[in-house]
Amino acid sequence: MMEFTKTPGWMDWYTGPSKPRFVLPAGAVDAHCHVFGPGAEFPFAPERKYTPCDASKAQLFALRDHLGFAKNVVVQATCHGSDNSAMVDALKAANGKARGVATVKRSISDAEIQAMHDAGVRGVRFNFVKRLVDFTPKDELLEIVTRIHAWGWHVVIYFEAVDLPELWDFFTALPTTVVVDHMGRPDVALPVDGPQFALFEKFMREHSNVWSKVTCPERLSVTGPKALNGEQNAYLDVIPFAKRIVEQFPDRVLWGTDWPHPNLKDHMPDDGLLVDFIPHIAPTAELQQKLLVDNPNRLYWPEEK
Repeated sequence: MMEFTKTPGWMDWYTGPSKPRFVLPAGAVDAHCHVFGPGAEFPFAPERKYTPCDASKAQLFALRDHLGFAKNVVVQATCHGSDNSAMVDALKAANGKARGVATVKRSISDAEIQAMHDAGVRGVRFNFVKRLVDFTPKDELLEIVTRIHAWGWHVVIYFEAVDLPELWDFFTALPTTVVVDHMGRPDVALPVDGPQFALFEKFMREHSNVWSKVTCPERLSVTGPKALNGEQNAYLDVIPFAKRIVEQFPDRVLWGTDWPHPNLKDHMPDDGLLVDFIPHIAPTAELQQKLLVDNPNRLYWPEEK
């Protein structure tokens, strides 16, 4: 049995989250979360840049039910590299209530893609955050896109706002639906009307295949306040950015907890209070329905329409 030692200073997920005051609409989807291991059953990848705590499928499903979500989209965590077995195992255990986003290499076979599709995988994730992964050549990524396109899968991209200009041509050439993690990680200390965020808005406005997750205020916030101790007005500096994307592109936004919150350095949020952040960025019932129910179901469970 493998024994793993957590990265020094690793922050474990918050136990005993509060019950959200915001009542989620029926059929709500947590469209961005992860499982870590458990390491004894699903070893972490040798090439990983961090070693997390364990965060099992059972713990994820317990959180889903506690917060009031109906379904999850489980995104492959970089600590597992391109071994998707922990994520796929969670999908199989979810009885149709979870879909997945995988990390794959160009060497993947059609049979492997089909097996993941049958388990509920509907997309692949490309990570361009240099501190988290070693960069994959763009020709290899395009080869992967060409392959997975045949199954109707989409591409999830994770990058930081400063890198969007150099990645623009690659991203805008992708033929699939493209889902951006965490609004492309804007610097929320900069003005919401400034050139950095304007470029991201232009990316979405000019390319109708681009969606955005309006997630991870706890990662983006500079001034807080933190989603702890009953705080109902957390991460005020992130709200103008997320609200603007939700209101401009209501049919192309998703929301998720990001549980179990890998690599947080400052604090570990209470997931119940993260749910209470949602009405600040999607202030009407109509916007909440699209963000939490209609959009994720259209993307991940289209056959149920």
